[in-house]
Amino acid sequence: MPSRPVPSSHPRLRVPLAGTAGGVLLVLLALVLAPLGSPASRTDAPVDLAATSANRANPVTPGNFTGLGFDQCETQSQAKMDAWLAHSPYRAVGVYISGASRFCKTQKNLTPTWVATQLSKGWRILPITLGPQSSCVGRFPRYGAAIDPTIVNDAAGGYAAARAQGSAEADSAVAAATALGIVPGSTLWYDLEGWSDYKNDTCRESALAFLSAWTTRVRQLGYVSGVYSSAGSGMRILDRARIAARADVVLPDRIWIARWDGVANTSTSYIAEDGWRPGNRMKQFKGGHNETWGGVTINIDSNWLELGDVAGYGCGGVKTSLAKYKKITPRKAKPRQVRALKCLLQGKGLYSGKMSKKYNKRLRVGIHAWQAQAGQKVKDSWTKKNWASLLASGG
Repeated sequence: MPSRPVPSSHPRLRVPLAGTAGGVLLVLLALVLAPLGSPASRTDAPVDLAATSANRANPVTPGNFTGLGFDQCETQSQAKMDAWLAHSPYRAVGVYISGASRFCKTQKNLTPTWVATQLSKGWRILPITLGPQSSCVGRFPRYGAAIDPTIVNDAAGGYAAARAQGSAEADSAVAAATALGIVPGSTLWYDLEGWSDYKNDTCRESALAFLSAWTTRVRQLGYVSGVYSSAGSGMRILDRARIAARADVVLPDRIWIARWDGVANTSTSYIAEDGWRPGNRMKQFKGGHNETWGGVTINIDSNWLELGDVAGYGCGGVKTSLAKYKKITPRKAKPRQVRALKCLLQGKGLYSGKMSKKYNKRLRVGIHAWQAQAGQKVKDSWTKKNWASLLASGG
């Protein structure tokens, strides 16, 4: 079954900075502050996020993170974010900061204060841009060619016009990120909506040229390049370019796969398993739906993130990256869950026993220690909330 593209009713947002004098000044400031050179183009190793200046007020986002995230149309109020932080398993949130094809336009909550507050409370922010789209998508331009044009299909100069568009979108995204306090070293995501015929030469090549320029410019400005797209189109053409080692394609540092298969992992049959691993993949595994946590209902897409120094295999081959992280109790404990928890707690210096499949006294001690350290209720059972706090505790 082909990957489901995000429907037109699933909007993308924007802070309207591009084209203003303030936006130009912010881009110039970013150019001055940007480190010389570009990150390596390899995609089989985690991106180094340590380059950001130590004197910045906000941390690099998302940092090291394995776990659940969500994205939505309008940025939520502080009260709603606090309710979900206290009650939901989510710890990362997508916000759509730039691009003329956004749907939600008001964005009254998206301010530098909002960004700084979420980061200080432990949320990881995923800044997304929705600008020019492939002409094969069919739903764009949303407001007219003069407002949000599609990616130019002219092949002249190696798709020079498409590359110019990609570079311009990177400038706009960095200006918006800088204004919001999203610091260099953070990942900026370009949303390239899916289309049905990934073999269409014109759409494929113009999209690859556009994304190559996006990645090159984002890196030049000191940020990490991410691309979101459907597994069956945008992700597939990027992965095929990677496998073919195409010199004319600059691959993004990270990928965000849209594949609504309901499985909370970063895998899909549409692309090879070795690409962008370890630590540079996430997957949108469930499309628009309502969830309620702490009495607050939000319509979201659900995502599974494995970014940075991810939890993969350790402790003598114990798998700690699981499709689902389930509740563990002394009397009802799945062996795989128990061994993964022991390994992760060992990494925190809270478990020193064997990697057996049984819930034992040393595991109980480690569970209690982590719950106390995380400010959570100390008890013998290990909940989804405990999993979320442990998996989100990277640098």
